[in-house]
Amino acid sequence: APYKIYNIGNSHPVKLMDFIQAIEGAIGHPAEKIYLPMQPGDVYQTNADTSALQNELGFKPDKPIKEGVQETIDWYRSFYQL
Repeated sequence: APYKIYNIGNSHPVKLMDFIQAIEGAIGHPAEKIYLPMQPGDVYQTNADTSALQNELGFKPDKPIKEGVQETIDWYRSFYQL
């Protein structure tokens, strides 16, 4: 392949509700949540393997989830002029 894809993420799992709360805080509005049981294909827990990113590019993600979500929302609003 002519290009390499790197997994950029957090090597520590983040609870879904913590992620949702970070988004709610960043947008200043509570999400409307509908709770359902785990669905077929749902993954209980995931985390990113960023070792190739660290070994080959010397980059180690270290931004807290709340800060990263806020920066992403800020960028999105600015880029799309919202």
